[in-house]
Amino acid sequence: MKEKNKRKMHGGASAKSYTGLVLTCVMTAIAVIYVGFAIYFESHFCFGTSIDGIAVGGSSVEKVEDAIRTEMKNYNLTVTAREDKNGTIAGSDIDMEPVFQGEIEKLLEEQNGFAWLILMFQKQEFELAKVVSYDEQKLDEAVRNLPCMKDQRTPVDATYSDYTKENGYALVPADYGTQVDTAKVRKAVSDAVLVLDETVDLEQSGCYLEPAIGDGDKDLLALIDALNQYVGVTITYDFGDDKEVLDGTTISTWLSEGTDEKVSIDEEEVLAFVKTLAKKYNTAYSPKELKTSYGTTVTITGGFYGWRIDNGGEVEQILADLKAGKDVEREPVYLTTANSHGEHDYGDSYVEINLTNQHLFLYKDGKLVVESDFVSGNLSKGHDTPTGAFGLTYKTMNAVLRGPDYETPVTYWMPFNGDVGMHDATWRNKFGGSIYKTSGSHGCINLPASAAKKIYETIDKGYAVLVYRMPGDNPTVVQQPQADVPSVINAISIIGPVTLESETAIVNARNMYNSLSDADKAQVTNYDTLTAAEAALSALKAQQPADAGQQTDGSQQQDQSQQTDGSQQQDQSQQTDGSQQQDQSQQTDGSQQQDQSQQTDGSQQQDQSQQTDGSQQDQSQQTDGSQPQG
Repeated sequence: MKEKNKRKMHGGASAKSYTGLVLTCVMTAIAVIYVGFAIYFESHFCFGTSIDGIAVGGSSVEKVEDAIRTEMKNYNLTVTAREDKNGTIAGSDIDMEPVFQGEIEKLLEEQNGFAWLILMFQKQEFELAKVVSYDEQKLDEAVRNLPCMKDQRTPVDATYSDYTKENGYALVPADYGTQVDTAKVRKAVSDAVLVLDETVDLEQSGCYLEPAIGDGDKDLLALIDALNQYVGVTITYDFGDDKEVLDGTTISTWLSEGTDEKVSIDEEEVLAFVKTLAKKYNTAYSPKELKTSYGTTVTITGGFYGWRIDNGGEVEQILADLKAGKDVEREPVYLTTANSHGEHDYGDSYVEINLTNQHLFLYKDGKLVVESDFVSGNLSKGHDTPTGAFGLTYKTMNAVLRGPDYETPVTYWMPFNGDVGMHDATWRNKFGGSIYKTSGSHGCINLPASAAKKIYETIDKGYAVLVYRMPGDNPTVVQQPQADVPSVINAISIIGPVTLESETAIVNARNMYNSLSDADKAQVTNYDTLTAAEAALSALKAQQPADAGQQTDGSQQQDQSQQTDGSQQQDQSQQTDGSQQQDQSQQTDGSQQQDQSQQTDGSQQQDQSQQTDGSQQDQSQQTDGSQPQG
């Protein structure tokens, strides 16, 4: 029994020993295997490891390098360009090779081979600091052969379109073109190759040449806005029933881009437009048809009455309107104006002076206000009153008409053509008829006091005065020589600084200029001086009150009563015996007749020609009893 138990105990021990031995063997085998792998992974990468996306588990450094070389042989760089001019550069085209500098060995050294079992369950991904080499010349050639390097288009700046009535000025977008900076393309491609990038975008890499002015250029957009502001203005001119419209179609032809991308306006073109208006609508200096109070129609030439646009002033006003940027309806800026824009610019309010019949009519709003005989300029002395259409220069009371050695006061003085005007002539007791032929004035219209007073009370500055002769009436007078270009230039040059007293010289120069042919007018080199003088004179007149008083220095406009030799004209009607006929107004008892216009204080107004000794002596008594002053 004991024997049997001993055998059982011995058999159990043997089984346990065997089991332990097996287990020991297994563990030893596992340890050997583990250590074997640990030793293996000291020179190989663990399973699950990748470098630059390449699975390198179980690979040695050499195999990893071979795998990278193989991968690099398949490398392609896609070059993205504008307008689908994309291209590709293969690694093989440029002999691209990796350059290893121990990075793989370092990764392997950092790997713990005895942790291989753990590492199997942990994916390890590594990125190398890539270093590659390539053939520089082959890379240059590959870049040159890219599609984007062929048929390049130069960029074109953004600008603005021509003006159209529908759209005004619009942005013309820039053409950004396809022209590249070769050096920048070369660098962008090289940088991509060195890091094995698969694509490079030339746009994002800044390889293209850009236009100097792009679509969003602030100065260009501001310029377009300014241009459209100018052409957006409409100026409507009123010429009575007629209208002229100035809009963008014309304005656009004056505009251009000036310095600093500002709008430049060609003022010469603006002036040309104004001159076109003036040529069409100016009536000053043009012949005028008048149906006279006698039923006859006459053509009045000469004189300055009528509409006349101030060219310079209108240019300035246009520029101001354009800068204001608002539509406007107005009349042009005028140097002189008239009563009407109708068929006859003088309308139905005017003074009609018939030199042939020595009779005057004053109309106001088509109604006859007054008519009267008068005495005009002395034909025998060459002082014929000039014909023409004029505007009243001004009017004043109690003026003094002065000559070199006389002073003639008048109550109503109304000049209309330089020194020629209408005034009362209280020294005359007869008017009309043929008095003017031998005993007329020095050009003025001598009127009875009552008629002069009525006229004075009715008309104002600018009132039309139409002076004419009936057809067939051609008085024999001393004719001025025909004006020629040199004489006109001289007449203009002697005007000098403009004052109110310059009017005679200015009117004379204008009349001489108007007598020239169109071809001769073009040769008058100082015509601008004449127009400037006329403008200055108009400005001076505008500053004068409507009822300007006489000047104390005697510069008041006066009747041209002085002869060319400076001596005071004596009446041709002086008697042949040399004795001077006494004034008919002198009383038979020799006492001096009192003037009808005796003052309220009872003092007797003496004849303006009274000498210093108090005796009244007519300087050039006429047989009709009138004195010739004025």
